[in-house]
Amino acid sequence: QMQLVESGGGLVQAGGSLRLSCAASKRNSYSMGWFRQAPGKEREFVAGISWTGGSILYGESVKGRFTISRDNVKNTVYLQMNSLKPEDTADYYCAAGVRGVQVVAGAYEYWGQGTQVTVSS
Repeated sequence: QMQLVESGGGLVQAGGSLRLSCAASKRNSYSMGWFRQAPGKEREFVAGISWTGGSILYGESVKGRFTISRDNVKNTVYLQMNSLKPEDTADYYCAAGVRGVQVVAGAYEYWGQGTQVTVSS
C-alpha cells in the first residue's frame, strides 16, 4: 500500500502562481498524475508524468501554464501552476498508477486526499 499526501494549495489572485507537491510514502516506479475537481463537476485530468519523466501529458485547459515534474529521490511530484485563472479553482488530487501516463482517473490505483486551490478574480 502506498500513501500520497498533497500540499501547497491555498488562495491566490488571478495571474498568480502556486506549486503543489505530492509526497509518496515509499520509493516507487509509478506514473503520477494530477487531477482536479470543482464543485458540481467531474474530476478532470490536469497533468501526468511517467516514472522516468520521459512521458508527460497535460490537459488542454492548462497547457502552457502548468508544469509537472518529479524528484524520484524525494518520492515527490510537483505541479507548478502559473497564470492562474478563477476557473482553476478546484480540489487538486495526485494519483499513482502502474501503467503509463493515463488521462482517465480510473487507471490510477492510489490517490491522495486532495488540496484546495482557490483563485480569486
